[in-house]
Amino acid sequence: MGIKLTTEGIKKGRDHLMKSDAQTVFDVLNNLSINFEHLAHEPVFSMDDCKTLSLTLKAPFCKNLFLQNRQGTEFFLLLIREDKRFRTAEVSKKIDRARLSFGNDDKLYEFLGLYPGAISPMGLIHDKNHIINLLIDKDLLQEERLCFHACVNTQSIAMHVCDFINIFLSYTGHTPQVIEISGE
Repeated sequence: MGIKLTTEGIKKGRDHLMKSDAQTVFDVLNNLSINFEHLAHEPVFSMDDCKTLSLTLKAPFCKNLFLQNRQGTEFFLLLIREDKRFRTAEVSKKIDRARLSFGNDDKLYEFLGLYPGAISPMGLIHDKNHIINLLIDKDLLQEERLCFHACVNTQSIAMHVCDFINIFLSYTGHTPQVIEISGE
């Protein structure tokens, strides 16, 4: 029984998505006709834990950092290469904001439906009000594919960068700000 969903119909359906649910992510990607590989695994809690997954999925993981401005009025999801060091002063300067800090767990769940250890741009499917500003390290766009958690740290996916940017982010309504991060 094949039901054809339009992008508009899918967007309307976002209101009913469960938070922190890998199957929801898989369903959205399938409905958008995005090809992806999926891997179920033991919980991972660090970038070191993700290295084996990267080898299996044949694509690099990126660091996903949930940040906020000093006042706690603006929120950011930063995606950087896993081998780069995050320096708050560098990123703050690049986006012309006062010193950034890590966002709190309650806001992480409220806006993205995620918990610490499972931060992922896949959580943008829950950001219906577009509270989150997406920042992407320019070097990630040079990769053919990337790995992300599927909103939980026991399920990971790999997809083509062009599908992530052109289809997935178009669906969520998030336009990334691409920044160059030295990581030094």
